[in-house]
Amino acid sequence: MAKAAIIILAGTESHADLGRITNALQTAKEFVDEGDDVEVIFDGAGTQWVAELEDEDHKLHSLYSSLDEYASVCEYCAGAFEVTDAAKSSDAVLLDEYEGHPSLHSLVTEGYEIITF
Repeated sequence: MAKAAIIILAGTESHADLGRITNALQTAKEFVDEGDDVEVIFDGAGTQWVAELEDEDHKLHSLYSSLDEYASVCEYCAGAFEVTDAAKSSDAVLLDEYEGHPSLHSLVTEGYEIITF
Protein backbone atom coordinates (compact mmCIF):
# COMPACT_ATOMS: atom_id res chain seq x y z
CA MET A 1 0.00 0.00 0.00
CA ALA A 2 1.32 3.42 -0.98
CA LYS A 3 1.22 6.50 1.24
CA ALA A 4 0.90 9.87 -0.50
CA ALA A 5 0.74 13.40 0.84
CA ILE A 6 -0.66 15.73 -1.81
CA ILE A 7 0.47 19.28 -0.98
CA ILE A 8 -1.46 22.04 -2.76
CA LEU A 9 0.54 25.26 -2.94
CA ALA A 10 -1.00 26.81 -6.07
CA GLY A 11 -3.18 29.87 -5.49
CA THR A 12 -6.45 30.73 -7.19
CA GLU A 13 -5.34 33.51 -9.54
CA SER A 14 -4.85 31.84 -12.91
CA HIS A 15 -6.04 29.18 -15.31
CA ALA A 16 -2.77 27.35 -14.62
CA ASP A 17 -3.67 27.29 -10.90
CA LEU A 18 -7.02 25.72 -11.76
CA GLY A 19 -5.10 23.07 -13.69
CA ARG A 20 -2.88 22.39 -10.67
CA ILE A 21 -5.78 21.99 -8.24
CA THR A 22 -7.56 19.73 -10.72
CA ASN A 23 -4.46 17.55 -11.07
CA ALA A 24 -3.92 17.49 -7.31
CA LEU A 25 -7.47 16.37 -6.55
CA GLN A 26 -7.47 13.84 -9.37
CA THR A 27 -4.18 12.40 -8.11
CA ALA A 28 -5.56 12.15 -4.58
CA LYS A 29 -8.68 10.41 -5.90
CA GLU A 30 -6.54 7.86 -7.76
CA PHE A 31 -4.68 6.98 -4.55
CA VAL A 32 -7.97 6.73 -2.63
CA ASP A 33 -9.49 4.53 -5.34
CA GLU A 34 -6.49 2.21 -5.05
CA GLY A 35 -7.00 1.94 -1.29
CA ASP A 36 -3.83 3.83 -0.37
CA ASP A 37 -3.22 6.19 2.56
CA VAL A 38 -3.72 9.77 1.41
CA GLU A 39 -3.33 13.20 2.96
CA VAL A 40 -4.44 16.30 1.02
CA ILE A 41 -2.87 19.41 2.52
CA PHE A 42 -3.75 22.94 1.45
CA ASP A 43 -0.69 25.05 2.25
CA GLY A 44 0.58 28.52 1.36
CA ALA A 45 -1.56 30.19 -1.30
CA GLY A 46 -3.27 26.82 -1.75
CA THR A 47 -5.30 27.51 1.39
CA GLN A 48 -7.42 29.88 -0.72
CA TRP A 49 -8.88 26.89 -2.56
CA VAL A 50 -10.90 25.66 0.41
CA ALA A 51 -13.41 28.53 0.20
CA GLU A 52 -13.61 28.17 -3.58
CA LEU A 53 -14.14 24.40 -3.50
CA GLU A 54 -16.72 24.54 -0.71
CA ASP A 55 -18.97 26.44 -3.13
CA GLU A 56 -21.41 23.86 -4.53
CA ASP A 57 -21.43 25.70 -7.88
CA HIS A 58 -17.69 25.25 -8.40
CA LYS A 59 -16.99 22.67 -11.11
CA LEU A 60 -14.55 20.81 -8.82
CA HIS A 61 -16.84 20.82 -5.77
CA SER A 62 -17.97 17.22 -6.08
CA LEU A 63 -14.43 15.93 -6.60
CA TYR A 64 -13.23 17.99 -3.62
CA SER A 65 -16.13 16.89 -1.41
CA SER A 66 -15.40 13.25 -2.22
CA LEU A 67 -11.97 13.80 -0.65
CA ASP A 68 -12.86 16.06 2.27
CA GLU A 69 -12.17 13.35 4.87
CA TYR A 70 -8.50 13.45 3.74
CA ALA A 71 -8.20 17.26 3.65
CA SER A 72 -6.30 19.53 5.98
CA VAL A 73 -5.25 23.17 5.90
CA CYS A 74 -2.16 24.92 7.20
CA GLU A 75 -3.39 27.03 10.11
CA TYR A 76 -0.70 29.68 9.76
CA CYS A 77 -1.18 30.10 6.00
CA ALA A 78 -4.98 30.17 6.33
CA GLY A 79 -4.48 33.20 8.55
CA ALA A 80 -1.91 34.77 6.26
CA PHE A 81 -4.26 34.40 3.27
CA GLU A 82 -7.30 35.44 5.33
CA VAL A 83 -9.26 32.21 4.84
CA THR A 84 -9.31 30.90 8.42
CA ASP A 85 -13.10 31.22 8.72
CA ALA A 86 -13.64 29.29 5.49
CA ALA A 87 -11.21 26.60 6.62
CA LYS A 88 -12.90 26.29 10.01
CA SER A 89 -16.35 25.99 8.44
CA SER A 90 -15.15 23.21 6.11
CA ASP A 91 -14.60 19.57 6.99
CA ALA A 92 -10.83 20.06 6.64
CA VAL A 93 -8.64 19.87 9.73
CA LEU A 94 -6.45 22.85 10.60
CA LEU A 95 -2.83 21.75 11.08
CA ASP A 96 -0.28 23.56 13.23
CA GLU A 97 2.17 20.77 14.01
CA TYR A 98 5.41 22.69 13.40
CA GLU A 99 5.50 26.39 14.20
CA GLY A 100 1.93 26.83 12.97
CA HIS A 101 2.42 24.74 9.81
CA PRO A 102 1.88 21.08 8.89
CA SER A 103 4.89 18.89 9.64
CA LEU A 104 6.19 17.50 6.38
CA HIS A 105 9.00 15.90 8.37
CA SER A 106 6.44 13.78 10.23
CA LEU A 107 4.87 12.69 6.97
CA VAL A 108 8.24 11.68 5.53
CA THR A 109 9.19 9.73 8.66
CA GLU A 110 5.80 7.97 8.46
CA GLY A 111 6.67 6.85 4.93
CA TYR A 112 4.56 9.27 2.92
CA GLU A 113 5.66 10.30 -0.56
CA ILE A 114 5.32 14.09 -0.82
CA ILE A 115 3.73 15.28 -4.07
CA THR A 116 3.36 19.03 -4.61
CA PHE A 117 1.04 20.94 -6.88
